[in-house]
Amino acid sequence: MRLKLGRPDLSQYSELFNVPRANDASRLTVTFLGVSTLLVSDGQQAFMTDGFFSRPGLVPVGIGKIRPLGTRIDSALARVGITELDAVVPVHSHYDHVLDSPEVALRTGAVVIGGTSSANVARGAGLTEEHIRTVTNGEAIEIAGGTLTFIDGEHCPPDRYPGTIDTPVIPPVRTTAYKCGEAWSLIFRHANGQSVLIQGSAGYRAGALTGQQADVAYLGIGQLGIQPANYIREYWDETVGRVGAKHVVLTHWDDFFRPLDKPLRALPYAGDDLEMTMRAFTQLAESDGVSLHFPTVWEREDPWLLGG
Repeated sequence: MRLKLGRPDLSQYSELFNVPRANDASRLTVTFLGVSTLLVSDGQQAFMTDGFFSRPGLVPVGIGKIRPLGTRIDSALARVGITELDAVVPVHSHYDHVLDSPEVALRTGAVVIGGTSSANVARGAGLTEEHIRTVTNGEAIEIAGGTLTFIDGEHCPPDRYPGTIDTPVIPPVRTTAYKCGEAWSLIFRHANGQSVLIQGSAGYRAGALTGQQADVAYLGIGQLGIQPANYIREYWDETVGRVGAKHVVLTHWDDFFRPLDKPLRALPYAGDDLEMTMRAFTQLAESDGVSLHFPTVWEREDPWLLGG
């Protein structure tokens, strides 16, 4: 536990909440739905990372048991107008990513695609095997009008729930049941040529993204602000630098103990330091000629409109 009280004020970054809204000419859009949940759509087909909408409070997470909250899931899906998805893709298997993934899949006819740990969460929720797909490092899946490539990564240290999930998880359960499992770096390349890196956790595996390319990087920054300066630099270089992204959109900065129908706020200093991350990233972005942005929750955005 860190001793600094309070939390960063997001208003100091208000000018960075400027990813262009999608328009009629947008060929691919991304909608940020809190933490690392992203809806990626070409207007005809779509996939979603995580699908985490329940966002249980600190007490059940810390000392109780947690389960998907159907009313919150239904409300979120209705707000973004989603009734069908090609896939739900948990970036790893901690509860703030995978808790609701099977429920979103059940409601949308999607396949849950991920590692063996995420597959066991899906089985525990009652998904049939035809709606579960387990992938391995380097595997490329054709979905949503493009190709999604799964690359082994790492969770940002410290991983509070390390290990794998080896049997089906049937909620309600303790938070500790949601062990990390495989942590993925995702590269999505649409048939139209647009590409994006989705990095759900602020962890990296050195060299893992060598040879990959992405126009835009959606970069998870949870816990990054409590890492040493050299770690932050290496994380940037191993993600943004490796894929050559010219635009970075930040995720996993919001307080996920707070319901999604309330205004988003930053995580408290006790668990992260967004200001530290932003000081480092601002310098790195300026040095590398990269633009830095925050997404606006619920908005269909087109980061490719930011230019080349």
